[in-house]
Amino acid sequence: MPTRLRKIRKQRGTRFHGWGQVGQHRSTGMKGGSGKAGLLKHKWTWTVKYEPDHFGAKGFTPPNQKIARKWINVGQLDDFAMNQVNGNGKLLLIDLDKMGYDKLLGQGQVKGSFKIIVPEFSVNAKAKIEKSGGKVESR
Repeated sequence: MPTRLRKIRKQRGTRFHGWGQVGQHRSTGMKGGSGKAGLLKHKWTWTVKYEPDHFGAKGFTPPNQKIARKWINVGQLDDFAMNQVNGNGKLLLIDLDKMGYDKLLGQGQVKGSFKIIVPEFSVNAKAKIEKSGGKVESR
């Protein structure tokens, strides 16, 4: 549009340029709706560019999900028993529950024979502990 035809050019020196005194033509009328209005219609290109995951399924979270927050591997158990002596044929007791561990996993090798108390353990971890002469209990 040529400059000479614009309203602004003709209204130089006036305050509101023909749009009234109380702020019309300043805010919400020019933005195509408020909030998320028009994301499927006239703001679709904005949606595709800046918020492509706005529509559609977001996944499912099972209601009874139990997550082991802190775990330990059997290969790390020898570090706990380094300063303690295994005497009188008794198994050395390691209470992982009191230490704040939720689960015992089976990575690594265990050298000593321990009695371990832990809320959960894997099948592989139990097999390795029992192979070394130890015992695993869940609380």
